[in-house]
Amino acid sequence: MIPGTAERKTEKLVVIGAGMASGRVLEHLMTEAPGAFDVTLFNAEPRGNYNRIMLSPVLSGEKTYAEIVTHDDDWYAQQGIDCRFGESIVKIDRANKVVYSNAGGVPYDKLVIATGSAPFIIPVPGKDLPGVVSYRDLDDTNTMIAAARPGAQAVVIGGGLLGLEAAAGLALRGMEVTVIHLMGHLMERQLDPSAGYLLQKALEARGIRIHCKGATKAILGTDRVEAVALEDGTVYGADLVVMAVGIRPETRIATDAHLEVARGITVDDALRTSDPAIWAVGECVEHDKQLFGLVAPLYDQARVVAASLLGHEAAFRPVQTATKLKVTGCDLFSAGDFAEGPGREDIVFRDPGRGVYKRLVIEGDRLIGAVMYGDTADGGWFFGLIKDGTDISAMRDTLIFGPAFQGGPSADPLAAVAALPPEAEICGCNGVCKGKIVSAIEGGATTLDAVRAQTKASSSCGTCTGLVEQVLAVTMGDAFVLPTAQPMCKCTRHTHEDVRRLIKAQGLKSIPAVMQELGWTSVGGCASCRPALNYYLLSDWPLDYTDDRQARFVNERNHANIQKDGTYSVVPRMWGGVTTPDELRAIADAADRYNVPMVKVTGGQRIDLLGVRKEDLPAIWADFNAAGMVSGHAYSKGLRTVKTCVGSEFCRFGTQDSTGLGIRLEKHLWGSWTPAKVKLGVSGCPRNCAEATCKDIGIVCVDSGYQISVAGAAGMDVKETELLCTVATEDEVMEIVSAFVQLYRENSRYLHRIYKFVAKTGLDWCKAQVVADLDNRRALAARFELSQSVYRTDPWAEHAAPRERAKWQPLADLSLEAAE
Repeated sequence: MIPGTAERKTEKLVVIGAGMASGRVLEHLMTEAPGAFDVTLFNAEPRGNYNRIMLSPVLSGEKTYAEIVTHDDDWYAQQGIDCRFGESIVKIDRANKVVYSNAGGVPYDKLVIATGSAPFIIPVPGKDLPGVVSYRDLDDTNTMIAAARPGAQAVVIGGGLLGLEAAAGLALRGMEVTVIHLMGHLMERQLDPSAGYLLQKALEARGIRIHCKGATKAILGTDRVEAVALEDGTVYGADLVVMAVGIRPETRIATDAHLEVARGITVDDALRTSDPAIWAVGECVEHDKQLFGLVAPLYDQARVVAASLLGHEAAFRPVQTATKLKVTGCDLFSAGDFAEGPGREDIVFRDPGRGVYKRLVIEGDRLIGAVMYGDTADGGWFFGLIKDGTDISAMRDTLIFGPAFQGGPSADPLAAVAALPPEAEICGCNGVCKGKIVSAIEGGATTLDAVRAQTKASSSCGTCTGLVEQVLAVTMGDAFVLPTAQPMCKCTRHTHEDVRRLIKAQGLKSIPAVMQELGWTSVGGCASCRPALNYYLLSDWPLDYTDDRQARFVNERNHANIQKDGTYSVVPRMWGGVTTPDELRAIADAADRYNVPMVKVTGGQRIDLLGVRKEDLPAIWADFNAAGMVSGHAYSKGLRTVKTCVGSEFCRFGTQDSTGLGIRLEKHLWGSWTPAKVKLGVSGCPRNCAEATCKDIGIVCVDSGYQISVAGAAGMDVKETELLCTVATEDEVMEIVSAFVQLYRENSRYLHRIYKFVAKTGLDWCKAQVVADLDNRRALAARFELSQSVYRTDPWAEHAAPRERAKWQPLADLSLEAAE
């Protein structure tokens, strides 16, 4: 007999809900105080307790329902539990302590509510069509199994734990599966972008299509689901749609009973509700303003509820939890808090070849978070350090390598290379072994370039460059000096040029992909490398890569130029510097409406409205859009302006229509992103009134045609342009300028103006690419036009939409005086 229960008479205990939490409560009660309660168990499902976290293996066919049952009929019978399966509770009469189902009332002395949670359904058109299911219980699982057939199409909305497990299960049943996820990477609550990238890569290798940053607009169909339409215009065919976008605590019965309910049923440390005779446990509760969805804290709650029902002192204290994905072959682990924050440091390990990524987050001398993908064998050990708050200062240097390396000597990478046998492969791309490299070095190849030239090692994808340098260092000793080329930032050892080359060579199409495959030493990059990577990816993969707005400088991010007092300047585009009375009236009206303190003509023949408040930006953009005007990009790493003179139409000396050509060029080039700002000028005659010979690209009209010159500057450096070529027609000007801009886009280092790009590559090389080689010129121009098909759009229009305006409002007005 358990102490404290000998004198207790048998009490009537009613439990509402037969989920995993209440099942564990009953196990505790039947083990610790058998016969203490006369138990009645209600469940809306027509079955008892089963392991819901194993529904995914049931869906995939790896397990059966019978294998995941935790309490069968015999168990309930042996414990004397009155099972009322398939009966939903419709009312709790707290005054008389009776619960009612459609079959009648049952009295209780103590009541446990364990109603769990309900799946969240996105309120989009078509959500009620046959073929749209949530993923919560065995009935949902059986519905999906019944609908699954090889070759059919399934769309899973939601790239969290449940959604991905559903996707993997349906794929194993032969369906063509697409996962639509609203956020930028999968499982964003459990994984950082790098681990999310590896997970996406693994799922795509299984044939599952992943669409991140996808907002569902509607589910299409007449008699049943036929397709899913996204806000970006994408449409995916669907015979089955699975909604797995989240859950909400099921609190309706508690609310109707006038118990205290916030997001969930409010409970104290003993899991007791606002009624002292009623407890709540599981996903339906809210404890200390926190909800719970993972099984570990639910089992802790069950232990506390059982003790409290028996009259023992017990308190629920949430603890750290760890996450694993139940998809065979996708090894991931996350635990603790791995968000970035002040005072936090990261230790990152990447092994691109094995697809391994580990990240530890440290605060002070404590490990507070861990994310691992590919090799999760040490996850439990790291989880223990997090839970226990272990001081890790003594093992910090080797912490990332796990428990097997603690207490050993510091790793020496050169010693490891020195120990490699001659036949060890160094360069996988070209099959070059260490012995061949050593022979080349001993034969006189004493630099990295020389080794590349003689052996081809590191001459392809380049990821083995560091290893080749280590072989040089081991072989030559102090005589080897590392190359002086500077890496693009502290996050990587690669130069800008290497990164550009490797993005193309390895087909990397996202920032997490670059960071993982090229071995970035930081978690998410820095203010130096992120804008550069964003540009390189955007330039190389215009159809596949989505611009990362947060990776841009503030002027580009806000599409306005921030001034020293925190206000912005706005510059509507005037094609070729030409405007109209209507546009001038629109500008004047905007200046009045938004109290613009200064209206100024810029050096690029545009009108600048200075001193616009940030919160007014969407409205002023909307006004200009309504007047037919678009962004001037007067602040972007892209085309700024095309300055013109009046040319042959009005000038006595003009030889060609410079104004018309300037407008044509601006309408062709606007919207393009470039490594740095680009300014053009078109002068109608050699008198050069448009100052074309100090622009990035200048065109001077002459009697015989057009002189195209490049690489001028009139900023911190002043430089005259250099002649690229002379052509006879406007069409040739358009093609050559397009090709040259694309050449610059594809080959320049980020933030290098054209004059620096030409100085580095040489004007002769540029001429060879876009003047002498006609096929190459046309190919460059075609690639530029392909990119423009995506980016020749007005960035103001999107952010001027009413739904976006709240993002531009200040968080608080701290200047307000406190109420007296």
